[in-house]
Amino acid sequence: MLEGRRLWLIGIGGAGMSAYGLLAHAWGAEVGGWDRHETPYLDAVRATGLEVRVSPEPEAPEEREVFVSSAYRFPGRTRAELLAELVSLRRSIVVAGAHGKTTTAAMIAFVLRELGLDPAWLVGAEVPQLGTNAGVGDGWLVVEGDESDRTIESLRPEIAVITNVDLDHHATFASLGEVEAVFDRFAEQAQLVVRGAELEPYRGPLAVPGEHNRRNAAAALAALEAAGVARADAERAVASFRGAGRRLELRGEAGGVAVYDDYAHNPAKVAAVLAAAREARPDGRLLVLFQPHLFSRTRHSAHELGAALAAADAVAVTDVYPAREQPVDGVSGKLVVEALAEARPGAAVAWTPRPEDGVRFLAERARPGDVVLTVGAGDVDRAAPLLLEALA
Repeated sequence: MLEGRRLWLIGIGGAGMSAYGLLAHAWGAEVGGWDRHETPYLDAVRATGLEVRVSPEPEAPEEREVFVSSAYRFPGRTRAELLAELVSLRRSIVVAGAHGKTTTAAMIAFVLRELGLDPAWLVGAEVPQLGTNAGVGDGWLVVEGDESDRTIESLRPEIAVITNVDLDHHATFASLGEVEAVFDRFAEQAQLVVRGAELEPYRGPLAVPGEHNRRNAAAALAALEAAGVARADAERAVASFRGAGRRLELRGEAGGVAVYDDYAHNPAKVAAVLAAAREARPDGRLLVLFQPHLFSRTRHSAHELGAALAAADAVAVTDVYPAREQPVDGVSGKLVVEALAEARPGAAVAWTPRPEDGVRFLAERARPGDVVLTVGAGDVDRAAPLLLEALA
């Protein structure tokens, strides 16, 4: 389908761009790319034979079609244009929403594969049961769509899934109404639309805990029905889905303490994962290491983040992981600490600028039967092995 095309992806080490590159290569294109850092996703890219360059500044060979991740500035077409083209080449199910889109898309792809329907998929996380973040089957293409840079406005799937709508990307959207308008335009471009907010949570057996996952499953099952999959078959398969990477992922146990990691980075996600952790391990205390993500989100949502974290028994908060943003005067993880202290006076909360500082604070307080949860969309996941070492 893409024979003769020579593509170069700026940001190929990211969860999204690496998947797009793998699928484009499988569909006949010559693909290579650049990234600033080595990432786990580059292992699969190199294993497939794609050229990868890692250097401090973006670079591209001559005579290539260049597609650029939203994380970088470089001459070329946007990643949204590449994804839109991939979606147009196959019967597609695109999952979008403020919360739950990764898990919902992974659930759909997993069920289709379990039922022998040979899907392709593009999911923005590692899904252990699927093997990689990109699948290249001949059936439905299942895609995780993103509103953070308005990518979903470019996509025209056969089935659109909207898990929910919330204001999460304050640097892109000025109001919830603006976000709702983007999702409405996305829905108008699809032949069938599933709205998760209109569905009752699925009450059948699931291997993943939490009310949010029951809502994710409801949306996934509705999309599968729309794609022609028998409900009973889909329910039987989804019961064995064990989740995506960094979604309440058990990283190990030491000293009688279980250490989990989760990608949650906004108030609704944080509240959901803390509730799910309580459900998964109801007998122990819950200790949390939280890393705020983006200065814009921290500035706008510090109060709500503090309120969500108040459900834990002890919390360490690091400084903000900047990702693509520049520092903002007066905005740091201290804002979340202050909000948490206000929401729950006397709580065991600490300002620990580095993840290593938070590890020490929590390891000293953890006791057998407790759960320690690392939370955030930055690099806080590197704290999990440090915690296990300290607890041992």
